[in-house]
Amino acid sequence: MGVLARDRQPEAAIARILQRDRLMEQDFLGQLRFSGDDAVAIVLDPFHDHRNGVVFATNALGAEFDALVTDEGREVNISWRGIWSVAARRTPEGWSAEFAIPFATLRFAGTGTFGLNFYRMIRRKNEEVLWTGWSRSGGGFMRLSQAGHLEDVAATGRRGLNVEVKPFAVASATREVPDSGPASRSATLEPGLDVKYEVRPGVVLDATLNTDFAQVEVDDEQVNLTRFDLFLPEKRDFFLENAGIFDFGARSTFEPPSFFLFFSRQIGIAEDGEVPVIGGTRLSGRAGRQTIGVLDVVTDAAWDQQRTNFAVLRLKRDVGGNGYLGAMLTDRRSADTANTAGGLDFSYWPGRALNLRGFVAGTATTGPGGDDLAYRLALDYQVDRWGLTLQHFAVGPDADARMGFIARTDIRRTGGFGRLTPRPRAFGLRKVDVYYSADYATRLDGELQDWSAGVAAGPEWESGESVLLFHIRSFSRLDESFDLADSIPVDPGDYRMATTGWLASTSRARALVLNTEGSVQRFYGGSLLSVTGGLNVAAGSHLGLGLTYTYSDADMPNGAFVAQIARLRLLYAFTTRLSANALLQWNSLDRELSANVRVNFIHRPGSDLFIVLNEERGSDTSTWAPRARGVRVKLTYLARL
Repeated sequence: MGVLARDRQPEAAIARILQRDRLMEQDFLGQLRFSGDDAVAIVLDPFHDHRNGVVFATNALGAEFDALVTDEGREVNISWRGIWSVAARRTPEGWSAEFAIPFATLRFAGTGTFGLNFYRMIRRKNEEVLWTGWSRSGGGFMRLSQAGHLEDVAATGRRGLNVEVKPFAVASATREVPDSGPASRSATLEPGLDVKYEVRPGVVLDATLNTDFAQVEVDDEQVNLTRFDLFLPEKRDFFLENAGIFDFGARSTFEPPSFFLFFSRQIGIAEDGEVPVIGGTRLSGRAGRQTIGVLDVVTDAAWDQQRTNFAVLRLKRDVGGNGYLGAMLTDRRSADTANTAGGLDFSYWPGRALNLRGFVAGTATTGPGGDDLAYRLALDYQVDRWGLTLQHFAVGPDADARMGFIARTDIRRTGGFGRLTPRPRAFGLRKVDVYYSADYATRLDGELQDWSAGVAAGPEWESGESVLLFHIRSFSRLDESFDLADSIPVDPGDYRMATTGWLASTSRARALVLNTEGSVQRFYGGSLLSVTGGLNVAAGSHLGLGLTYTYSDADMPNGAFVAQIARLRLLYAFTTRLSANALLQWNSLDRELSANVRVNFIHRPGSDLFIVLNEERGSDTSTWAPRARGVRVKLTYLARL
């Protein structure tokens, strides 16, 4: 596919990004947005189901970006990595690009019609251009039900066994320093294998043996300033492809998900560290009007976990133009215990801007407890000038989804989130967003637990700058104590709280981007100040720098602390195929200092050489005390048979 991006000022087209997977990102609502460059994205719906698609994007430098879209953007997987190539160059008319996308990457064979849409960003004007689905009322790039059509597609050149084989080898050397005693050293050389077999067009069987995730970036350091568990994103390749198929539950915008039946980070990750993955298989894809997902993974014994089998079954049946009715079953089983959970869910679109969604699920566990129900019903209506989201959900006191994620149990919650968006033609404004929210939560027996009400407002200018101010008043009843940031106990009781905060950012079109967010809170009988500042610099097309600093000051009845987190990201892209990333982090509360350096050379599409260096320092007495150091080298080679 070819693109000619015409521009009356071709020299003004912004192109600073060279590294893979940096051209687009998700905003706080989970929608795909372009980063700081002029760029073009294509979305293809190869099975023409009006729900799911594959995104490919590039800029004038030929940088690559790809993503999977599920259920018209309900789930967007920007970590997925397909096999394709692109070339681009500037022209006297603007810039042009040519995409070469194998049918095998789209899991398409035979003949048919694709859903198709194009999305262009002219960054200096912050102008977004869509071929179809351009309406601000229920439209958008990921609304595949509104995409155009590419007819008479014929994959006549496809041959072979429809098998992909990717052998790999990982060499590692580590040095660990315990709290007491001498340091320990180890060195290993491990082979592994990933295999894909296309059972039928659109349905793929994956198998992995001696699975390794050496190339995965470490998680961002965080200080937990809530009474709930942190929710960290999945970054491991095997669990990312077709991950949207296994999505079941209730996502949240500004807090961890209230209920997920399946969360892949429960596999191979324990509180104390990694758990070896012996192997696994996954069958996923589309068969007619059905979406199918089957996953089975075995992990070895490690830390306090026995050898465990994880199994998931997911089925979805298309309903109407772009809705579905689905079912899911999960099972986590070891020698001594078993946990099974299952449920039904649906999504229905009565109109292009109105979506109804819900689920009911149950859990069962061997031994006492762990047997209960959860349910949710939600409505979402979004048009240009206003939007409204309503939901009601409940989670039983004994609900226990050990392959999923549950923020809290014994909760019945009803809430809403609204938006007004006037577009005044003054002061260079593009729009002003006004948000309002209300939430009310009780135990299942009706006892009040929480309520909150808030309002937020902020302008966005045509230049791309934006500001948002918000104020929230709330009530919370603690039936038991918890430790704030694992440091200060918060006593049970009734608390009235208030939060005033802000978010602000300069335009992404600039080579230097500043952003800040923060809040001042009356918080569980004390006070909490939290401020984050960020600086992103694009020094040409090769070098990028990102600096983030967070300061949190808590003054509580049972104590006080100051927590600081600094994060420095350095990127140098030698070419679109060779890049180096460094992530340096400092956590003052935990007295931790860490470095993660990754070099990635794509020696052919789908085949990589990774060199990863890790350093961890910190102890109760000194931030600089060494804890661990390691180097890992991973070589992969993909062959399509």
